[in-house]
Amino acid sequence: MSNYLISIPQHSKRVSATIHDQKSKLKVRAVEMARSTYKTAKGEISFFVTIGKKILAFETKGYKKHRQLLILQMISWYCVYMGWVEAQIHATLPIAS
Repeated sequence: MSNYLISIPQHSKRVSATIHDQKSKLKVRAVEMARSTYKTAKGEISFFVTIGKKILAFETKGYKKHRQLLILQMISWYCVYMGWVEAQIHATLPIAS
């Protein structure tokens, strides 16, 4: 698995980090989900991660027909880096039960 760079904004409450792939120049933002609705920006791809009852949205930034496997690798690398071994990646927003 590749290594990626992580940037963490100082003053953002919703964006917890941005993952950078140096080879492809793709960025994936990790956004903490509030109880509001989430909408993916036009031309971007998003995945969702659940950690217990917590939900994060991961949205690409600068998507240009990159392989979805690369995006999933970046997300899974970030989850391992954060120590979230129980994290589950979803293609659509999971509905709370």
